[in-house]
Amino acid sequence: MPNKTVKGTKSKTGSKNGARDLTVRVRTAKGRTLSSTRWLQRQLNDPYVVAAKKEGYRSRAAYKLIEIDDKYRLIKPGQLIVDLGAAPGGWSQIAARRAKAETGEGQVLALDLIDITPILGVKMLTCDFMEEESLNQLLKLLDHRPVDLVLSDMAAPATGHKQTDHLRIIGLCECAYQFAATVLVSGGTFLSKVLQGGAEKNLLNSLKRDFSKVIHAKPKASRSDSSEQYVLATGFRGHNSE
Repeated sequence: MPNKTVKGTKSKTGSKNGARDLTVRVRTAKGRTLSSTRWLQRQLNDPYVVAAKKEGYRSRAAYKLIEIDDKYRLIKPGQLIVDLGAAPGGWSQIAARRAKAETGEGQVLALDLIDITPILGVKMLTCDFMEEESLNQLLKLLDHRPVDLVLSDMAAPATGHKQTDHLRIIGLCECAYQFAATVLVSGGTFLSKVLQGGAEKNLLNSLKRDFSKVIHAKPKASRSDSSEQYVLATGFRGHNSE
């Protein structure tokens, strides 16, 4: 029978080489499904989750941006950066730190449908960036200054149906790209989450038309069993690239 409470315990059984197995094992609790129990166990044993808590990041996703930026050098001091679908704020934290927005040299704007707990160096907007009114509000806040980098780690709620989930996240990526094409400075950069298989042909063609270089990246912080990856477009050609 399931336990009345959920407890996480560390197994201390010895291995062949004498080392202890410190894996946290979660007992199935009343009212909790097996899949939920597995998710909780994975979270408790995820080194990026542990590191995020230790280093004060809002989510493990922060390490995805850290890895991508370390490799491709997207974020520079003094930049104006927009983070779409920013909650809970892991990417905004990294962007603010690396753009030196915390000291006022750069600027980071975080947009989401839900409120985000304040982050040093980040201005928050609770809005739907796909609505014209929200775009006008953002442009006013920017004082019509073009943006250096648009980030999007957005993902629609998973349905469990691979093709449907792929189409949903590609749809979000397309909306993020259309937003980026509206606000980016010439030479600017766009980074967005997609699913395995990459961007759809039409989206990829548009990105290749409007940017000088388009690649896909999968940071190590993305779980090995996840189909997520990122499309990175650099060198925006401007608003008259068609």
